[in-house]
Amino acid sequence: MDFRTELAAFLRSRRARLRPEDVGVRPFSGRRRVPGLRREELAELAGVSVDYYIRLEQGRSQNVSDSVLDAVAGALRLDAAERAHLGHLTRALRDSPAQALAPQPVRAGIQVLLGALDEVPAYVLGRRLDILASNRLARVLFGDFDALPAERRNVAWLHFLDPGARERYPDWEQTARDTVAALRMDLGRYPCDDRLCGSW
Repeated sequence: MDFRTELAAFLRSRRARLRPEDVGVRPFSGRRRVPGLRREELAELAGVSVDYYIRLEQGRSQNVSDSVLDAVAGALRLDAAERAHLGHLTRALRDSPAQALAPQPVRAGIQVLLGALDEVPAYVLGRRLDILASNRLARVLFGDFDALPAERRNVAWLHFLDPGARERYPDWEQTARDTVAALRMDLGRYPCDDRLCGSW
């Protein structure tokens, strides 16, 4: 995934939906070639230099501060999900793939808790909806995760590729939408995860 391209497209799309009069900014003179706010107008509204905002939008400002991100997000009137996405994209430019793909250990206390839950099925999910641990009832209801190869111990894999999945869920289509939404959320959180980006 090209995070610079993603960040630029995201910020441009959010600028395009705002007009100067919507946010109380006096429009810069001259013919408007693009819809929405110009970079100069957004920079003024966010209280940053035009050059700094351009570097941010082009993904050339890898150590942008939280206060600048907050100012830009406020100027663009981003909602909570959009603010989180902006943060994920800027962190992805800064973080290395090795940091994003750190191991996902399950603490001993969680393992003990799973074992104690003997009347409800329970499992622990990691990135990509990987099933990291489960209790006996979860393995009875959803399948013996431990008997599967590691790459198949995954909710998305089981949901879409396991032949019995459609019978297991009363509303399979809604569960499928929820599964895809969860994967998209993880992609926003861990954009450096090559496996999540399509190498399944």
